Amino acid sequence: MSAPPTVLTVAGSDSGGGAGIQADLKTMLALGVHGMSVITAVTAQNSLGVQGAWELPVDAVRAQYRSVVDDIGVQAVKTGMLASAELVEAVADLIGGTDAPAVVDPVGISKHGDALIAASALDSVRTKLLPVATVATPNLDEVAQLTGVRVDSEDDFGRAAAAVLSYGPKWVLIKGGHLPGDAGRAGGNQAVDLLTDGSEEHWLRAPRHDNRHTHGTGCTLASAIASGLAKGQSVPEAVAAAKEYVAGAIAAGFALGGGIGPVDHGWRFRAGA
Repeated sequence: MSAPPTVLTVAGSDSGGGAGIQADLKTMLALGVHGMSVITAVTAQNSLGVQGAWELPVDAVRAQYRSVVDDIGVQAVKTGMLASAELVEAVADLIGGTDAPAVVDPVGISKHGDALIAASALDSVRTKLLPVATVATPNLDEVAQLTGVRVDSEDDFGRAAAAVLSYGPKWVLIKGGHLPGDAGRAGGNQAVDLLTDGSEEHWLRAPRHDNRHTHGTGCTLASAIASGLAKGQSVPEAVAAAKEYVAGAIAAGFALGGGIGPVDHGWRFRAGA
């Protein structure tokens, strides 16, 4: 039996299982690819927030990456939590030497408002990591953190995308999930994203679900895009399929613990049960 496409996630571990490495691997399994991991940090994390985070040494991160890529190889790479400038630069260098598309989720702040990257690392994200990205997937808070551009309505999406693209990614997906439901041109209660490479634009819309249990949404979306790219889909195809998958996962998100629960990575399995 031949092996499925392979995807490597370079991210932090979420002990609560809703985001990070755990969300990435669940997403990859659900979408039919073989997930592999480079752990960049260990967090003590649950539905209420992040109680602690411990960054792994750069040498440990580099060794994990080389171990996987040099033996197994990869069809796509996805990055998540990279807390320091040293880690960002090391991972950017590794991705730059790997012949595979890379999805960069420039994680800055957790769902609960906890900082997941040092301020000193932001410049390295701009100048080292974004230039090697096939697709960058910032949410509106991360757009502001990286570029200073604030998005208050759909009219601001193009300006935000141009600001991110100026740092060098081939494509950017501006995620509008944090935009108030009545701030879009179309009105109504929709989550709106913009995918663009600076010349073509793809607007993606999905119903906004009344469900607070959305922990892991960003990790899940980036991993789903990487999974599609590993299967040979174009960037627009991979992003559209990922948006559909994540919309279903958000709709099926469930309560866990006393705070914000996770999206349901296995919603398609349960829907068919």
